[in-house]
Amino acid sequence: MVKTQIKAAGVQDVRVLKALQTVPRHLFVPPDLREQAYEDKPLPIGYHQTISQPYIVGFMSEALEVNTNDKILEIGTGSGYQASILSKLCQDVYTIEIVAPLALQAQKTFEKLRYSNIHCKAGDGNMGWPEASPFDAIIVTATCSQIPPALIAQLKIGGRLVMPLGKETSEQTLIRVIKTKNGLRKEYLIPVRFVPLTGKTQGSG
Repeated sequence: MVKTQIKAAGVQDVRVLKALQTVPRHLFVPPDLREQAYEDKPLPIGYHQTISQPYIVGFMSEALEVNTNDKILEIGTGSGYQASILSKLCQDVYTIEIVAPLALQAQKTFEKLRYSNIHCKAGDGNMGWPEASPFDAIIVTATCSQIPPALIAQLKIGGRLVMPLGKETSEQTLIRVIKTKNGLRKEYLIPVRFVPLTGKTQGSG
């Protein structure tokens, strides 16, 4: 998967490629889909959510320019696969999932794999994780029409934010934002397709 699909498609960061080789993707998909776990495509994980295709996970991880001592915020835990890749690259990952049962399942997978530097909770990702901020980098795995202000506020000066922008039913673009003392510097990367970023915790009752 890593050599023929991800590296061949342009992801070159050695640390990212090693993390993709290390994390067992089949443990993050439903049992009946595990035969497809290493194909380069998204897969459903329930609750109208998906695990992103491996190439996109690799591309976003590389675009985030992660350093060993970084503290990273992820909005949209989903299966927990992206957070697990990032946990191999940085000091700590804080990840928030709007669908409470998915957050619980992801936490169980983290514990099974002994990924002790991932901190997971169910909640509204639009609000970020203020008590753990500021963050060196933020990754959002759902699309919206603008960057949530709380996320910009919780990003360090010099920090990076990678996320898709656009509506669910129209064109989306993956962007990288660098926070500077004078404002935000935006880079437009590649066209993508993600589920929408929503608010209020679901399935917690």
